[in-house]
Amino acid sequence: MMPAIFMDRDGVVTEDIGYVHRIEDFKLIPNAIEGLKVLKDYKLFFITNQSGIGRGYYKLEDFFNYNKRVLDELKKNGISIAKTYYCPHKPDDNCDCRKPKIKLLKQAEEEFNVDLQKSFVIGDRKSDFEMGRDAGCRTIHVMTGYGSNAKNEVHPDYAARDLLDAAKWIIENFENGNKR
Repeated sequence: MMPAIFMDRDGVVTEDIGYVHRIEDFKLIPNAIEGLKVLKDYKLFFITNQSGIGRGYYKLEDFFNYNKRVLDELKKNGISIAKTYYCPHKPDDNCDCRKPKIKLLKQAEEEFNVDLQKSFVIGDRKSDFEMGRDAGCRTIHVMTGYGSNAKNEVHPDYAARDLLDAAKWIIENFENGNKR
């Protein structure tokens, strides 16, 4: 089993303008590429709530097209995302895949032989930290996206300025998911 990095996409890697789905709105957050390059030895995943699909604000196809644009840009920079896990439901649908529920992390654990106890969840919202904590992962709160406005009743293991700061903390403090 191997450790992995699970990231919220919008607000951590890409700018989050709210229900982002239009390719023309694509914009990387500063230091995102640099942070992902530091994490090159980890298996990388996106886990994202996309309630705009369930609310009818955009179609599943729009999500796939936007996500492909993100993945293509990352690939140009030598970064590979193993898989994007997403929840298309509205919050009141009470599905089992919406963060902070851990179904999507458990799917990655099974599909990719991930050791959740040695993995990290990087996000900008309370639901990211709750999901990570409930699955036994270490959690990192980035101050990009909604990060500085997130209500922190759930305390992450580390608060980072951005993805690069988060990546450096992981590398400086953990070797292959093990505490140094």
